[in-house]
Amino acid sequence: MAHRRWIAPWADSEDKPAIYHCLARVVDQRFAFGTDDKEQFRIYMRMMENFSGCRVLAYCLMCNHFHILLEVPPKRPQALTDEQLLKRLGGLYSKAFVAEVAKELAAAREVVKQGLAPDGEAYVLRIHERFTYRMENLSEFMKTLLQRFTRWYNHAHKRRGNLWEETFKSVIVEDGVASRTMAAYIDLNPVRAGMVGDPAGYRWSSYGEAMGASGTSGSKAKAGLVRAILADQGVPSPADARRWPGKVSKHYRMLLLEEGEEQLDTIINARGEHETRVVKKGMKRAKVALELAQLEARQDVALRQILRWRIRYFSDGVAIGSRAFVERLFNESRDRFGAKRKNGSRKLRGAASQAAGILYAARDLKKDIG
Repeated sequence: MAHRRWIAPWADSEDKPAIYHCLARVVDQRFAFGTDDKEQFRIYMRMMENFSGCRVLAYCLMCNHFHILLEVPPKRPQALTDEQLLKRLGGLYSKAFVAEVAKELAAAREVVKQGLAPDGEAYVLRIHERFTYRMENLSEFMKTLLQRFTRWYNHAHKRRGNLWEETFKSVIVEDGVASRTMAAYIDLNPVRAGMVGDPAGYRWSSYGEAMGASGTSGSKAKAGLVRAILADQGVPSPADARRWPGKVSKHYRMLLLEEGEEQLDTIINARGEHETRVVKKGMKRAKVALELAQLEARQDVALRQILRWRIRYFSDGVAIGSRAFVERLFNESRDRFGAKRKNGSRKLRGAASQAAGILYAARDLKKDIG
């Protein structure tokens, strides 16, 4: 029997966001997504981001599955204004649809103004509620994204039926070490698959978009990664994409790339002459030493060793974070576990064992750990 989805116990808080790693695979795990399909998925993902108020911190679109690190914001302390609602609707719906809702709202406001609505403002808010129940909500974000993309994909490829193997998986992720490690794990998917040598070269990922795209697209990717990396240092705004250059991007790249420096080799060029060229470009030794010291102080270095491996805890561990974080989740959601279970945190094993003592999971995996 499938377990109900574990939503962070503070989901209704007005001051604490929740971060989830979401994953879904194509039915039969077949390689279904080409360039156009990945681009369309990313378009729908950004549309849902604009509509829902949720933020994509990191993502990677592969040929038969995807990963999204999603931040669901705190519960709004007050209702959206009509203008705010229409702006959100514009992120997902056509101009014509939004115009019709605007007319409906204006008419409802007039009814309230004339005193003809027996329940006053609630008469207008019912129009809002047709849409707002899907905002700031993990399940509604994923449901709408997957349904919209499935309809588009089935039409484009002249097929029918469900596109996804099963309902999407989600893991609650603690901010700080866990969120930046999870972001790096997601961005390194195409490297582990042997598709690219440098994650910056994969265009359908958060890091590839941050490094290669300009304008709104690049800014959103950068702002998302800044949030993933600095999630334990307060809630930045989307404008914090400006913080990406400098230390933030360097720290993240240290999680993504091997240590090293420029390596030279002598080759024979087309004219038959010996020529010295850079054959491998990494981070220069002085820079590596400085950044390594900074990362070691924050206990991130051991995590770099596990990022080359497929770590099942990151998709099936239910919750990932510090021991205190997982224990707190366990105690606040005690009914999800059997009476014999005494505590919530489980040490990572297998390829993830190098992070033992830094990260913990809520699920004790036995097989195919990675």
